[in-house]
Amino acid sequence: MASRRHQRLALATAAALLTVTTAAGCAGLDKALDCVRTADAIATSVNNLQQAVSNASEDITQASESLDEIDRELKKLDDTTDNADLSKAVDDLQTGVTEVRRSIEAGDATPDITPVTDAATEIGKVCSP
Repeated sequence: MASRRHQRLALATAAALLTVTTAAGCAGLDKALDCVRTADAIATSVNNLQQAVSNASEDITQASESLDEIDRELKKLDDTTDNADLSKAVDDLQTGVTEVRRSIEAGDATPDITPVTDAATEIGKVCSP
């Protein structure tokens, strides 16, 4: 399922690139490409988080590392956007990451990552045409 989601995001990315290439200037294209690349990186990090939570009984530090990756990608995306919908999705994802991190720190080996996956999906939608 995670690989299917990743494949769908890759297809959406390709479609976005084609649409943006014909509809935007260079600055707009660069910004759109950054959004798509970051959305893809976030999707990968969220997939890693899902796997880490699934294997939490073995090593919960993997989940923390995945959250750190998501934080880094969110910082990049937040620094480059002036889109209100994208800013909201980034804020929602950051809130979800904070909640999952708190749960892990409180000893929850299987935190609810639904807010993270939902917000990451929204970022993918906003970064697609």
